[in-house]
Amino acid sequence: MERAPGRQTRRRDIATAYLLLSPAVLLLLTVLAYPVAWETWASLTSFSPLQDGGTAFVGLANYRTLLTTPAFWWAATVTVGYAVITSTAKVLLGLGFALLLARPFRGRAWVFLIIFLPWAYPASVSVIGWYWMLNPPVATAYAVSLGRVKYAVDSLLGGGAWAFASVILFNIWRGSSFIGVLLLAAINAIPPELFESGRLETTSAWRRFRLVTMPLLKPFLALATFLSLTSAFGDLANVWMLTGGRIVFPVIGTTAYWLAIMAGQFGPGSALSLTLVPLLVGVLLVLFRLFDPPSRDTA
Repeated sequence: MERAPGRQTRRRDIATAYLLLSPAVLLLLTVLAYPVAWETWASLTSFSPLQDGGTAFVGLANYRTLLTTPAFWWAATVTVGYAVITSTAKVLLGLGFALLLARPFRGRAWVFLIIFLPWAYPASVSVIGWYWMLNPPVATAYAVSLGRVKYAVDSLLGGGAWAFASVILFNIWRGSSFIGVLLLAAINAIPPELFESGRLETTSAWRRFRLVTMPLLKPFLALATFLSLTSAFGDLANVWMLTGGRIVFPVIGTTAYWLAIMAGQFGPGSALSLTLVPLLVGVLLVLFRLFDPPSRDTA
């Protein structure tokens, strides 16, 4: 008999949450609706300023062509590998930063500033700094050493590998800062009484982390992982600038840019960029099912 009031309360809470989210959702739809609709339409056509005649509707032909092109599968493989490597490193480092800053200690404000600065600093300036550091344009004290490392990496993994490794390092350096601040805010939002109960249950820090901290952070870890994967899958500017426009190790973003902007094939380029949407939606559903499963009503 007590299940009905509980369900009504839950439904009321869900309705309130949707009501509070509606202004942000409306803004996102207004800003994103036209670009997404145009890109979807372009992906179903032969739209190109270089073709003779008008634009023709081709349906799913652009997608079928992509699925039979080895270059697409190579770009998809590199993109998935890039996203998995960077996201794993960012979440682990971000969690470590958050746990480090969760407790007061001498100089914590300075440590927080050091961790927060990579994300707060303008990305364009940071990219230039990383590019000059890893590919010195002038003679420096470390230019010879970095040149040898670059040559060794490129010789082992192929031309452009050093440039792509710099993209991975930059993404981890900048992204772990954001995830660290996000998870720190999540830890601070958790009632301290729950952590105090964990200390009473066990003196093992690892057991408290595994049995108390991790379960409480699961929804936030899911959000952090999804944001990390989204930024990695859609990364174009950082890859483009840090590799000097080379796509020896192409990701979906750089390949779509070359296909649409440089080659003028807006239809296939739009289709290529939209291939990420089902993957990201699937990842989002899996993450929130894994980290925040639906609650079950108990009798």
